Amino acid sequence: MKVKPADRTKSVQEYYFSAKLRQIAMMRQSGIDVINLGIGSPDLPPPPSAVQKIREEAMKPDVHGYQSYNGIPALRNAMAGWYKKYFGVELNPENEILPLIGSKEGIMHITMAFVNPGDEVLVPDPGYPSYSSVTRLAGGTVRYYDLTAKNSWMPDFCKLEDSDLETVKLMWVNYPNMPTGQRGSVILFERLVKFAEKHNILVINDNPYSFILSSNYKSILSAEGSKNVALELNSLSKSHNMAGWRIGLVAGHREYITEILKVKSNMDSGMFLPVQMAAAEALKAGKEWFDELNAVYKQRRTVAEEIMNILGCRFDKRQSGLFLWGEVPDSYGDGEQLADKILEETHVFVTPGFIFGRNGSKYIRISLCSSKEVLVKAKERIKNIIS
Repeated sequence: MKVKPADRTKSVQEYYFSAKLRQIAMMRQSGIDVINLGIGSPDLPPPPSAVQKIREEAMKPDVHGYQSYNGIPALRNAMAGWYKKYFGVELNPENEILPLIGSKEGIMHITMAFVNPGDEVLVPDPGYPSYSSVTRLAGGTVRYYDLTAKNSWMPDFCKLEDSDLETVKLMWVNYPNMPTGQRGSVILFERLVKFAEKHNILVINDNPYSFILSSNYKSILSAEGSKNVALELNSLSKSHNMAGWRIGLVAGHREYITEILKVKSNMDSGMFLPVQMAAAEALKAGKEWFDELNAVYKQRRTVAEEIMNILGCRFDKRQSGLFLWGEVPDSYGDGEQLADKILEETHVFVTPGFIFGRNGSKYIRISLCSSKEVLVKAKERIKNIIS
């Protein structure tokens, strides 16, 4: 290249799934029938009322212009009502909720709004890779903190307290957790808020999995004093099967939201109005809709557990969320070795845990975003190479 890229690009690599999907596409082009059990992209439709709403709204002649940067009142009101109904959290729709073009966007906006070069950011290991990459792109310093099965995939607060936290600005948490499926709790969120208050840290809970294989919804914003030191990201991608629609939110104290909006308003021009109207409609879905969705996931989860058992992987049946996380047998060096063997010999792709951090290296992850029939087909293929 005649023009050199910015130095910040040296701090990150192409997202793992971007490269892996390209590999799978090439395999399929060559005639190989690859079953993808790696990606967490819901394959089921959104609530029918949301689909009908976007059809109706998109046909109107006056809905195709730019929209406000902080979302329409109808969407913010629906988001506030959703949080009140399911999480028991009161949010002012005027200034404590900011709709996002997907919550992944929010990771960048929050980081850009609060992290200066040299600021440290606490990132879970294992955890979502974007927490680290976005921190580096912003010039911050990643400091990993361990999540382990021994500690039920919770932060080790004693170990954190024993470290120097003077330059730590943000802390990323994610409960219900991805990739481990560990559920959040009132006790955990209260402890996180007290930790953040003591050390003047802004803690962000990334919370898109509350509704999947769970009916016990938790938010960090329910903890006393949380709005002073905490934000929460949420998304309709997983809860309402609207991943491609790109609808998320960040919630918290109005002053934090104001700072995030400064960044967001310089990076996009608002969300398509019919999408916002449809999202507001989707948020009206009742518990019966989630129950029907989870009935499907329960059937899929049963097959995923059977696959883990065939592979000799150990897993916690109390996991929630869109995935099943399992520790590989000692006969394999790590999860990547087993995942590569499965892909090579059965043409089934499962995610190796190393992509989520060092503490995930002995694990694999199976997505529940394929039909029960596809999962059964994958199980039969895997059974043939293991038996």
